[in-house]
Amino acid sequence: MEETKAEEPQSEDVCKKMSFCKLDNRKKLIIGLALAVLIVMGGSFFYYRQAMKKSDIGSEAIRAKMEKLVADSGAEVTIGDVVKEDDLYKVFIIAGDNAQVAYVTRDGKKLIQNLITFEEIDKQRELANQDKPAPKEIPKSDKPKVELFVMSYCPFGTQMEKGILPVLKTLGTKVDYNLRFVDYIMHGEKEIAENLRQYCIEKTQPAKLSAYLNCFLKKGEGTADTCLAASGIANAGIKACVAQTDAKFSVSKNAADKNTWSNGQFPAFDVDKENNEKYAVQGSPTLVVNGVVAESGRDSASILKTICGAFNDAPKECENKLSDAAPAPGFGEGSDNSSGGNASCAN
Repeated sequence: MEETKAEEPQSEDVCKKMSFCKLDNRKKLIIGLALAVLIVMGGSFFYYRQAMKKSDIGSEAIRAKMEKLVADSGAEVTIGDVVKEDDLYKVFIIAGDNAQVAYVTRDGKKLIQNLITFEEIDKQRELANQDKPAPKEIPKSDKPKVELFVMSYCPFGTQMEKGILPVLKTLGTKVDYNLRFVDYIMHGEKEIAENLRQYCIEKTQPAKLSAYLNCFLKKGEGTADTCLAASGIANAGIKACVAQTDAKFSVSKNAADKNTWSNGQFPAFDVDKENNEKYAVQGSPTLVVNGVVAESGRDSASILKTICGAFNDAPKECENKLSDAAPAPGFGEGSDNSSGGNASCAN
């Protein structure tokens, strides 16, 4: 009598076909955990959707809240259509022939005035990059002309000044440097006084300007007299120059006449107005090299590289190693580790 071979259990056939039995216990555990996570996520999403439905107060209630908000504000607008869009209500606000859109959460607790998708952000970035003109190439010369436009109390202007001072010390007379001033004031009377003071130091005793700035940029407001003395600058001569410059460019007169202010907010400071217009200077700081607005980091190493790129034959001083840490904005010492290296004072 022939022996009949017992059939293997069906579960083992399935196991072999799916190769699951070949996995060690660790891999089985990982797969099991992954399945559990998927189940939990699916359940969470389901309960989230259910919760959203329960907290939905409806379009009419949203309309009533928006109409009350408009009435309380006194704004001459009306509420148009209120339509459900994904997990929000889209509300059309009508003002004359114009319509704006706001969004309200379904529970009516949060108003979102500006909702933007990631796709729209990407489009805006693309347009911004398309509209941004390519930086002009800086022409070369035997002795580059370097001009730095600042406001004396703009923290980003002082940051750039602290960065450029070691560069000027390194290159010395191999560059033609001028400190310029943006043609409007954003930091009050103290900035008017300091702009005039620094302008006059450069005009009457240019060799001592760096020494004065090294002192002033560390200590700031209220230290002008101390820094003048420390730099060997006669205050009487500077005061006389300030008075003459003030009268010549109507600085105090313009500060008192708001009709002359930039955008009706900022007093005019016309000492370097012609150069501001020539280079289309917008704010502080603006670095101009050989007549071209230059893009540069604010650390000394970056500024040195930018200026040295404008030489026909770069001098050996361009090989010097300067700090690649951007100075901290404002007065004082220290470096800046933030990502705001392009910030400026501008109207």
